[in-house]
Amino acid sequence: MPQFRTVGIIGRQSGTPEVESILRRLIKHLRRRSCQVLLDGESARELGLKAADGLPVAVLGARCDLVVVVGGDGTLLHAGRALAGSRVPLLGINVGRLGFLVDVSPSEMESVLDAILEGEYETDRRALLTAAVLGDPTEGRAYAALNDVVIHKWNTARMIQFDTFIDGVFVSAQRSDGLILATPTGSTAYALSGGGPLVAPALDAILLVPICPHDLSNRPLVVPGGSCIEIRVCGHDVGQARMTCDGQTEVPLPSEALVRICRHPDRACLIHPKGHDHYQILRAKLGWGTHTQVTSPC
Repeated sequence: MPQFRTVGIIGRQSGTPEVESILRRLIKHLRRRSCQVLLDGESARELGLKAADGLPVAVLGARCDLVVVVGGDGTLLHAGRALAGSRVPLLGINVGRLGFLVDVSPSEMESVLDAILEGEYETDRRALLTAAVLGDPTEGRAYAALNDVVIHKWNTARMIQFDTFIDGVFVSAQRSDGLILATPTGSTAYALSGGGPLVAPALDAILLVPICPHDLSNRPLVVPGGSCIEIRVCGHDVGQARMTCDGQTEVPLPSEALVRICRHPDRACLIHPKGHDHYQILRAKLGWGTHTQVTSPC
């Protein structure tokens, strides 16, 4: 098992005493375990430190053996995209609301860290997507997404129209509010709200989930993870359609834009406590089977 001697911390900027307290506890505990601790800029500001005391996220990926993310799923999504190329593992401490990805509660933070530092943990590698807008002045720039890439209308009551191609083959033409292209990780996010299926994180797949389609026969579609998907947005007013990655990176689409979405060459590496149970998280977050205690038939 690798030894985590240099640990980076990425914290959500909130200005709340709760987050500051968790960060201070985390730093104190890691130093007690003889770990070198490096902070990102957000964490340094949260603790009232100088800007020079924080490092860019990319630098943390190059210098750390482990990165602990303090925040919600949104904070971990940002870290996962930024650090995928470094292959540094991420551990999430949940101070958000839902927490499908950040699954360690602050109350058990120290005990979980002790076990992980002793080599007791499970590794979970998650696929990402990469999206590029062809024919745009910024053509050649790739945008990463751990949850989803969304093609959607912007600030208008009108639907957008687009054609979908998979591996160069025409699949459909539709008018709708947009289209969600999600990884299995993102199947519990916007795609779930859009009526898409829940997909086990280990599956090699991409989900295509229409947003309020005009034709009710347009249904969610699951395709192999190695597929190359192209979306051609047809004849909209400039500024009417946009692409958003993980709800955080927003790209205006030019008229007649062609967006290409493929599997990202890197994966995000998550660390979980020993005995991590994806289905237990689904039960807890979605309220499944809360009326009774069920034991395994095996």
